[in-house]
Amino acid sequence: MSEFSSLGKFFIILGLIFTILGLLLHLFPKIPLLGKLPGDIYIKREGFTFYFPLVTSIIISILLTIILNLLLRR
Repeated sequence: MSEFSSLGKFFIILGLIFTILGLLLHLFPKIPLLGKLPGDIYIKREGFTFYFPLVTSIIISILLTIILNLLLRR
C-alpha cells in the first residue's frame, strides 16, 4: 500500500506544480526576458524563422530540478 501512497503524493505535488505554473502563465503571459536571453538561438531570413530558446530551457530545467528535489526529498 505504501507504493501507491508515495505515487499518489507524487501526482498531487505534480498537479499542484502544473496548477501554479498555469496560473502564472495566465496572469503573466509575457514574462520579461524569458525567451530572450543571450544564448537563445533566433534566425530570421526571408520566408524562414527559426527560434530555439536554449539558455531559457537550461534555466527552467535547473529551477525545476531544484524545486522538485526540495519537494520530493525524503
